[in-house]
Amino acid sequence: MIAAALVIWAIVVALAVPVWRREGAHGLKAASQSALDTGRALMIRLPLALLAASFLMQVLPVAKLVSIIGPQSGLTGILLASVIGGLMPGGPMTSFPLALVVLQGGAGVPQITALITGWSVFALHRVLAYEAPIMGWRFVGLRLASSLILPVAAGLGAQALLILIH
Repeated sequence: MIAAALVIWAIVVALAVPVWRREGAHGLKAASQSALDTGRALMIRLPLALLAASFLMQVLPVAKLVSIIGPQSGLTGILLASVIGGLMPGGPMTSFPLALVVLQGGAGVPQITALITGWSVFALHRVLAYEAPIMGWRFVGLRLASSLILPVAAGLGAQALLILIH
């Protein structure tokens, strides 16, 4: 956790320097204000999203879901999690807390990696609401076909990394 914070601070400093050189104190103040505005919105939404996901865990059959995408499910679980992720509606304030609840319920890390990647790449709700109307079905088909392996590759990659670090 501390290492992640240090990396983030290093990135902040590395980005603040060119902003300072280019825009001066005004640029730093504008960026800081934008960050504070976003932070305020997240301070309201994130705890509520985590609470909603925790309530959802009480009503969803998490145990049944974990039985099909648990650590023992292997490639089959990774494939199923990829599909579930693509069908999972909602933005990050819904999807990440939900994935966290399922992970804490006993799902496998490779499977949750595939689920989140499937949600990121395929998100059927975004395809239908934004991508197809704006980009057209031909583009959507090409993008989806060319991206088909990504969630599975991410899940298998996570599985290989877990084997390496254990």
